[in-house]
Amino acid sequence: MSLPRAVKIVEVGPRDGLQNEKQQVPAAVKIELVDRLSAAGFRNVESASFVSPKWVPQMADAAEVMAGIARRPGTIYSVLTPNLKGFEGALAAQADEVVIFGAASEAFSQRNINCSIAESVARFEPVARAAKDNGLRLRGSISCALGCPYQGDVPVPAVVDVVQRFAELGCDEIDIADTIGVGTPKRTHEVFAAVTKVFPRERLSGHFHDTYGQALANIYASLLEGIEIFHASVAGLGGCPYAKGATGNVATEDVLYLMNGLGIETGVDLDQVVDIGHFISSAIGRPNASRAGRALLAKRNAAQCSEASEQA
Repeated sequence: MSLPRAVKIVEVGPRDGLQNEKQQVPAAVKIELVDRLSAAGFRNVESASFVSPKWVPQMADAAEVMAGIARRPGTIYSVLTPNLKGFEGALAAQADEVVIFGAASEAFSQRNINCSIAESVARFEPVARAAKDNGLRLRGSISCALGCPYQGDVPVPAVVDVVQRFAELGCDEIDIADTIGVGTPKRTHEVFAAVTKVFPRERLSGHFHDTYGQALANIYASLLEGIEIFHASVAGLGGCPYAKGATGNVATEDVLYLMNGLGIETGVDLDQVVDIGHFISSAIGRPNASRAGRALLAKRNAAQCSEASEQA
């Protein structure tokens, strides 16, 4: 199969990227982050999470963030909604898309949300109905689709089963997520080859973490399977509190550099994203995890220094 001509990059930094930061990130910083990302050309920004502040205190200001952002026409602003209370918050905040999340691993489901996969899907039924009744997009995210920190290998049929369950709920898109970054191109190919038989290829997305340095290779393997939607987090923000050692999502800058090199259109300005990665890393006081971002910043700084010395 030939590579897609264009892909959609879903920017997940403001939600998935920031949710595990221990120090509270000011709402104003989150708002600026979302606004700068949408201005850079992202058509879908995962902006907040309406979950219990007890479990995810970093997302306690979700309503404030959603009220403060400057909405750009044509941009989808997504929020995570684990239950009806979360959905009501999302609806009041005028979210465009709500995201429900399950796991392909029974062990992870029990450790993460204290119920079986079947029970978790049943809990999402009222959220899915409410989303459809109110005209909101519904996205389902399947964690541990390529491996689990508790049970190890996750059989491909288990991933297919959850995809089918989410499809029955009416999901507009379904994310295949390598939550702990253990996936390889071979397993990525096997999973997508299987799930594309039960759900439309153009509505599936790849969500890869870079724990073992395989994220870009897995994205390329997904492209070869015709996948056209990928998640990424600016500056490589994020991780998983339930998966020890799991590093952040693949860095958006690295994904954009790959896509540019392949001649695949994204509609996103890489130079702006490099600046955004520098901004958010400085704002929260952590290293920028994007290799392409750091390299492009260094190249830019070197060029500016050279220009300044010539003018001196």
